Amino acid sequence: MTVMSFEIIHLGSGSRGNATLIQSENSKVLVDCGLSGRQMEKRLGRIGVNPQSVDAIILSHHHTDHVQGAEIFQRRWGAEILANFTTCAKMGLDPVNQCRIFESLERVDVTTEISILPVPVPHDGAENVGFIISSGGNERAAIVTDLGEITDEIRKHLQGCAHISIEANYDAKKLALGPYPSSLKSRISGRGGHLSNRQTADLMSEILDVETKSLVLCHLSERNNAPHLAESEVLYQSENWGGDLRIAGRDGPEFSHWVGQVEPEILI
Repeated sequence: MTVMSFEIIHLGSGSRGNATLIQSENSKVLVDCGLSGRQMEKRLGRIGVNPQSVDAIILSHHHTDHVQGAEIFQRRWGAEILANFTTCAKMGLDPVNQCRIFESLERVDVTTEISILPVPVPHDGAENVGFIISSGGNERAAIVTDLGEITDEIRKHLQGCAHISIEANYDAKKLALGPYPSSLKSRISGRGGHLSNRQTADLMSEILDVETKSLVLCHLSERNNAPHLAESEVLYQSENWGGDLRIAGRDGPEFSHWVGQVEPEILI
């Protein structure tokens, strides 16, 4: 018997645009579509994926770096868009004809093979959600970005995930000493902003265990962070964890992670 599995590939991560591909044997789903249609076609092409084969796009929130390519992707290649009502409304989409609405903390079958649980997270001016993803097996994955504070809800759902993609947006020292005005610094570091390297590292020191096989740090700020700073902070706090740690780049796709037992015949 084949155990269902799925692959996670970050196509781009950061303020220039965010998009992640989840693919199982017969399904392909995008988490966010914050790159232009042209870029999406180009980056999917680099991993041998035809845009027309993408079944759906699930949107975390309406900010441009997460949704700017969603409507054109739907129009050009026919993928279904799933979002909560606030995200759909702020994008100006028709909730009947252009968008399937989901509710937080209610599991949604995106395709016959991939389901998601949207979990609310705090982020200024948006009804943002993180996603817990499963594909019929026991193992789950999480994709969570754009939040300024770890909630008990997200902490609970991250525990036991085989893979976690989570933001480590800024280094506190670089942000404090950087050129941004104080109001922007306060917004970034506030409850509705983003997670710092230290916040993410502290959470991972609680969460990471033998069940978590891989971790990707996402949405790193170009100006207020650096990959080696984020990586070293997390590794220092979780030195006994033996899983795979990587950084999602702005110009991906660079790597992928499998969740679940992989049968050789479905590897691509």
